[in-house]
Amino acid sequence: MKILVSGSAGFIGFHLVNKLSFLGHSVTGIDNINDYYDVNLKYARLEHSGIDRQKIEYGKKLQSAALPNYNFYKIDITDREKLFSLFAEEQFDCVCNLAAQAGVRYSIENPQAYIDSNMYGFFNILEVCRAYPVKHLVFASSSSVYGLNEKVPFSVNDITDHPASLYAATKKSNELMAYTYAHLFKIPSTGLRFFTVYGPWGRPDMAYYKFANAIMKNIPIEVYNHGDMLRDFTYIDDIIEGTIAAIEHIPAGPSPSTDGTAPFALYNLGNNRPEKLPDFIAVLEQALNKTAEKKYLGMQAGDVPVTMADIGSTRRDLGWEPKTDIATGLKLFAEWFLAYKDTNNNTV
Repeated sequence: MKILVSGSAGFIGFHLVNKLSFLGHSVTGIDNINDYYDVNLKYARLEHSGIDRQKIEYGKKLQSAALPNYNFYKIDITDREKLFSLFAEEQFDCVCNLAAQAGVRYSIENPQAYIDSNMYGFFNILEVCRAYPVKHLVFASSSSVYGLNEKVPFSVNDITDHPASLYAATKKSNELMAYTYAHLFKIPSTGLRFFTVYGPWGRPDMAYYKFANAIMKNIPIEVYNHGDMLRDFTYIDDIIEGTIAAIEHIPAGPSPSTDGTAPFALYNLGNNRPEKLPDFIAVLEQALNKTAEKKYLGMQAGDVPVTMADIGSTRRDLGWEPKTDIATGLKLFAEWFLAYKDTNNNTV
C-alpha cells in the first residue's frame, strides 16, 4: 500500500515508518518538526530513517538514504494548501494520522496549540481524505479520553464525556469528527486509543523519560499523587504491531464499539497489565543501575489516578496481544537512553 504517516518525526511515527518500510509498503512521512520538545531528537529520528537534516526544506520531497521506499516532507497539517497539493501528487491508499500537539499538562498552559493542531489540523486531514478518497484513515486517539471514568478496565464502549484536560477533549473531538466523515462520506476510519507508550526514541516530556534524565543527573524525580497511581505502560513495538494490524483491518460497517451505520471503529492499544508507579520506578532504577531520589507531590491538574485498557475487541478484531513486559521494555529503553545521552554530550 501507499501510506501517508503524519507526525513521522515523532516517537510513534518514527517507529511506524521504519516498520512499514521494512514490510515493503511505499511510505511518505510528514512532520512540522515543532519545538514542543528538543528538535534535535526529532532530527535524530529522521536521520536514523535516512533523512538528511541539512537537506530538509519546508515542502520539499526528500528520499531516504536508508529506506528505499520512504520519502519525507516537512509539512504542517494546519497548512491546508500544502496538504492538498501533496495528496493530489501522491494519491495515497491509506493515511495514518499521528500528527498532533501532545501532552496533557502542556494543554493547560498553551491551549491554542491544541486547537490549531488537534482540531483544525485534523479537520484538514479529514477534508483531504474526502477530496482524495483513501481506502482507510487510521488516527491516533488517546487513553486520556476516558478522563474521570472510575470504571476499570476502560472499554471502548464506555461513556467518555468527562475529559480531564483540553488535550483529552481534542482527542475525543477527533473521534466524533472522524465518525461524522465516515458516516457522511463513507471514509473507512479507525481510531486508536494509545495507553502510555514508552520505549527507545521516546518523548522527553513523558514521565519515564523525565525519571531517567533526573536519575542520571542526580536530580530528585517528582512522583505525583504520592506514588498512588496505576498506569498501563505499553511498549512501542507492541503499539506498532497493533497500529499495523489496524491499518490492515479496514472497517466495512459499524463496529460493536460504536452505534450507527458508519464504517468506523475504535480500539484500545494498551498493555492490559497496569503497573503501580513505585514498582515502575524500581524497575527503571534497576535498568539504569542507579537509585532515584524521590520528591513526593500531590496530584497534578489534568492527571488521573488509573489507566487500564480493556483489549477484548482489539484481540478479537485485530488479533493483537501485547507481548513486552515492563522489565524487558525498560531495559531496552535504558540501553537506548544511555547510548543517546552519551552521543549527545551527556545532555538529553
